[in-house]
Amino acid sequence: MASKRTYTVGLISDTHGMLRPEAVAALRGSDFIIHAGDIGAPEILTALSDLAPLTAIRGNNDREAWAAALAETAELAVGEARIHVLHSLAELGIDAGAAGFQVVVSGHSHRPGWREQGGVLYVNPGSAGPRRFSLPVAVGQLEISARGITPRLIELPVHAGR
Repeated sequence: MASKRTYTVGLISDTHGMLRPEAVAALRGSDFIIHAGDIGAPEILTALSDLAPLTAIRGNNDREAWAAALAETAELAVGEARIHVLHSLAELGIDAGAAGFQVVVSGHSHRPGWREQGGVLYVNPGSAGPRRFSLPVAVGQLEISARGITPRLIELPVHAGR
């Protein structure tokens, strides 16, 4: 879909059955949402798809019957950007740049971050579910326009017991 418009793509991963209200608030207003696996419950997909068109893939912990219909990878085009989605970056079996992707979105590590390598932006929004160790709880965004792609990580507040 070519356009001069700016698109916001909400990024979320590793919810593990917990969709925090703060994550929903951060993703509200997205034009598209990507869930990079370890969803944990089908209700999370329903809630996210109520916010924006959703692309979701299966993570290594999504083993229940409801998750069988989810692919292990996905591809989508937003504006001028082609995006490849998978759960674990260690399982990326393609040369993303040579395959024509500008962005690779992954999860699994629970560590939010992004880096550019070989003209490809690699983004992990981190974990938006139960806090793991001392890692932050986070989601991400991509702003995609004719000027380029800008990643943003959003650390969510963690309340006692969550």
